[in-house]
Amino acid sequence: MVVVRRAGEDWQVLLLRAFKYWDCPKGMVEAGEDPLTTAKREVREETGIEDLEFRWGEEFIETAPYSGNKVARYHVAATRTGSVRLPVNPGLGAPEHHEFRWLDFDAAARLVVPRVARVLEWARGRTRLSP
Repeated sequence: MVVVRRAGEDWQVLLLRAFKYWDCPKGMVEAGEDPLTTAKREVREETGIEDLEFRWGEEFIETAPYSGNKVARYHVAATRTGSVRLPVNPGLGAPEHHEFRWLDFDAAARLVVPRVARVLEWARGRTRLSP
C-alpha cells in the first residue's frame, strides 16, 4: 500500500526499510482475505497506522513478476497519522523493518528499486487528482 500524508501543500509517502531495501508496506494474502483487506492489515501490522482514506478509490497497480515470480499489488491511501511504530513480528521475533521515512515522491523514488519507483510514479499521479 502506498500510504501518503499531507505535508503543507505537498504529499509525503511512507517508506519502510528492511536491510538495505526500501518499499511501501505490503505482505501476503491470508486465507479468506481479499487483496484490499490484506493491504489494510499489513499497513496496520507493519506501521500501526489504521486511519486510511481511499480518496482516490480502490484502484491499484501491480508490479511485473520478481523474486520467484511474485507480483505485488499496491493501492494508494491517505492518512493523517505521522507517527509510525515498527512492532516485533511474532514469526521473526524482531521487527520486520529497521527504519521508516516520510519523504516527498522525488526523494522516495531515489531510494527504491525501479519496480517500486514505477508504483510511486503511479501513486503520485493519483494524488494530483484531488487535494
